[in-house]
Amino acid sequence: MTVSTQGMQIKSSSRVASELVELLSSMRFAISLLTVICIASVIGTVVKQHEPANNYVNQFGPFWADVFGSANLFSVYSAWWFLLILAFLVLSTSLCIIRNTPKIFSDFRAYKENIREQSLKAFPNRAEAALDETPEVAANRIGQTLLSAGWKVKLQSRDTAAGTGWMVAAKKGVANKIGYLAAHSAIVLVCIGGLLDGDLIVRTQMWFNGKTPFTGGGLIADVPVQHRLSANNPTFRGNLLVTEGTTASTAILAQPTGVILQDLPFSVELKKFIVEYYDTGMPKLFASDIVIHDHETGEKKEARVEVNHPASHRGINIYQSSFDDGGSKVTLQAMPINGPAKPFEVSGVIGSSSALTNGDEKMTLEFTSLRVINVENFSEVAGASGVDVRKVDLRTAIEARLGSGHKSVTEKVLRNVGPSITYKLRDAAGQAIEYHNYMLPMELDGARMYLLGMREATSETFRYLRVPADAQDSMDDFVRLRSALADPLMRQEAVRRYVVSAVEEGKPQLAEALQASASRAIGLFAGAEEVELITASGAEDRSPVKGGLQAVSAFLEMNVPEPERERASDVLVRILNGTLFELMQISRERAGLAPLERNETTQRFMTSSVISLSDAFFYPAPMTFKLKDFEHVQASVFQVARAPGQNIVYLGCLLLIVGIFAMLYVRERRVWVWLAPAGERSSQAQMALSSNRKTMESDQEFDVLKSQLLKVKP
Repeated sequence: MTVSTQGMQIKSSSRVASELVELLSSMRFAISLLTVICIASVIGTVVKQHEPANNYVNQFGPFWADVFGSANLFSVYSAWWFLLILAFLVLSTSLCIIRNTPKIFSDFRAYKENIREQSLKAFPNRAEAALDETPEVAANRIGQTLLSAGWKVKLQSRDTAAGTGWMVAAKKGVANKIGYLAAHSAIVLVCIGGLLDGDLIVRTQMWFNGKTPFTGGGLIADVPVQHRLSANNPTFRGNLLVTEGTTASTAILAQPTGVILQDLPFSVELKKFIVEYYDTGMPKLFASDIVIHDHETGEKKEARVEVNHPASHRGINIYQSSFDDGGSKVTLQAMPINGPAKPFEVSGVIGSSSALTNGDEKMTLEFTSLRVINVENFSEVAGASGVDVRKVDLRTAIEARLGSGHKSVTEKVLRNVGPSITYKLRDAAGQAIEYHNYMLPMELDGARMYLLGMREATSETFRYLRVPADAQDSMDDFVRLRSALADPLMRQEAVRRYVVSAVEEGKPQLAEALQASASRAIGLFAGAEEVELITASGAEDRSPVKGGLQAVSAFLEMNVPEPERERASDVLVRILNGTLFELMQISRERAGLAPLERNETTQRFMTSSVISLSDAFFYPAPMTFKLKDFEHVQASVFQVARAPGQNIVYLGCLLLIVGIFAMLYVRERRVWVWLAPAGERSSQAQMALSSNRKTMESDQEFDVLKSQLLKVKP
């Protein structure tokens, strides 16, 4: 039987109806739908689904984000057009099966023994031979030989002019046609299971039961009934967040315009959440010890949920999806970085916010996230951009790339650098800048540094300000130096002390000139004086620079001729470093601390401090918040699903495997042997073999059969 691509032909007075049925039941239409579904699935794989709208705007821009959103490309698998295509694919494939099944079963039972003698000569695999036995005896012998080899055989006698002839018809591998039915039935079952376990049932309830997505905020218990689905909902898939020591019984089903709440027939209590990490810092185990409280019977059932090891109750599976912060309590200490703000402490809970006031400026501090473990790569070559030719070793390079697949060409030095806090500072206009600060200093380039990160958009990477740690591993010395730099009287006293230490007595003119230079240098560095920087666009376009080494550099470019600029900059930087060292000593005196000793450690600290003070002028906030203390509370995110189509999909997958193996690895073969009388005790035999696939195995099998049945040497 040849499977036709044409559709079902029906007799109807309406030409449109007959053509529509023919189109829907045709194989070409089903293949076209399957192609569209494959393309849509590729889009759903490449484009992240169900992300916040701002993420898509940042990735594609406002125009294309709106266009893609209108086409439901951000929720492909629940889009109305995707579900409609699935439904038409089910209909089309079902009609194809209905159309071809009678033909397949008819062909499955048929031996085609009525084939004409002349037709056997048209087959590629054919043979003729004279046998020393009557047609009836030869037919019985050939039939028994084929039966013993696993063929199904049918004998037919025919009256001819020369006497009674016999046709031997045999077939083997007819299960190949079952593969067609199994594979196409699998497509139908998988699509039906996808429709049942997808968003179709929820959409149906929204269309006909008046259910609408919820777009507001507040407590889950206060959400009205029109935004909730019954616990008897036959199919759903949602997320359930449970904090340690609490219970939850309402899942959240994400929708394009909001959320739908799904009430569960039980509550989930999270006793403990367990997470283990690899050396790389990646989690290797998520596990939740839970207690399931049945609402109807009051039964309590303890269970552990791990990734790929769900718990089940009342036909609802509970999967370990991820983990989140469950409302950790944090205490932050405000440290002045780029302004005259005074240190203070603020406490809050992750996910909450706190109002701040900076004079007339009002800001909101949003506690975004707490990470207890941060593993970073500290290998020496992690940031290297060049290659030392003296270290090139061909043998080592080859061996580094041989062996097991997990070997890395560059060895990683992984180290846990401790907790970090992420927060946002939002101004009165609603504009927010995100900050990411580490709780502990880390050693970078031989010095211990605090890293203070910031970014203006979530699509950007964090840029970090490095603040040197003092001898007590704190930021106190740097903060005192920054506050002293903003005080004109302390700057003046630092200049006086530097001049006294640098100029011998009896040289008033030199002391006066040095004092003027030191005052100008530290004034420029502190931002007390503004200087204009000539940009590349021309002398008319001037950009003001305030504070830091960039202000000192701009002053030199504007006032010192280029041939003398290098020597002048060296002198001015040495004066600036000396003045800042005296300023540090003054700040420590006023704090009741001993002065710093003049040694290599102090010099490294002061060098790093000067660079950090210069970079601090670009820090967008007057203060930074350092994580002082925290109480970590974890939460587990479960995916709860009632999936009646799951078993249907499993059955479809099984049929698909059976169908593919049947169509690819089972060859249908048919053999005919016509035995015509050629004398009193002899007959003339004509043999032919057909196969649904022309292969070398078919030729070899025909040669074997020819020698066995016709006694002809191959």
